[in-house]
Amino acid sequence: MFDVNGYEFLILLVVGIVVLGPERLPEYAAKLARFVQQARGMASGARESLREQMGPEFDDIDWAQYDPRRYDPRRIVREALLEPFESGDPQDDDKPVTATMAAVAPAQVFDPSKPVPWDAEAT
Repeated sequence: MFDVNGYEFLILLVVGIVVLGPERLPEYAAKLARFVQQARGMASGARESLREQMGPEFDDIDWAQYDPRRYDPRRIVREALLEPFESGDPQDDDKPVTATMAAVAPAQVFDPSKPVPWDAEAT
């Protein structure tokens, strides 16, 4: 949870002994233990409350898909380009569509055999 290794724990222990002193250290350690138990109890209570409110759908949710570490914009773009293009026009249903055709609008396709029209508003 806090990723504290052995050396860091020893340093924290020494700092705690120096700052709090050996008389008050057990008292604060007990308070910390109670706080951790209460926090765990609140977290499990919130989880159970959420499970009760959501019903059986709670167990069906794949929580791993919401992990921000799995977000890969390259994968999202690749999947978007490779999924089939649907124009909504029934005449286009029999035409094969490639990923590049689906990604580029027809007005953006450059044809070198045609002259490029001069756009006076762009200057």
